[in-house]
Amino acid sequence: MNLDSIKDKLRANEFFLSDHADYEAADENIEISEIRDAILNGEVLENYEDTGRGESCLLVGFANARPLHIVCGWRRNRVVVITVYLPKPPKFIDPWTRGK
Repeated sequence: MNLDSIKDKLRANEFFLSDHADYEAADENIEISEIRDAILNGEVLENYEDTGRGESCLLVGFANARPLHIVCGWRRNRVVVITVYLPKPPKFIDPWTRGK
């Protein structure tokens, strides 16, 4: 996925959160403004091929000095935030490195 295209859609308010992302954000006390900030200053960590629901990618970005992981995909011509979470051990050593 192209990060610039994702950011353009975000700036144009052509994005939405999936029900799962909305639930995870609430569970981790992540505000929509933090998701926006993290995407706008973020970078792509991993790209995922089309597995039947379209391509997606894992982004890492920061909001209020805290790292966020955001998985984004496309639904028609809008960006969908599939999930969002705080990267932490044991799955992640740091925001950029997967654990074992």
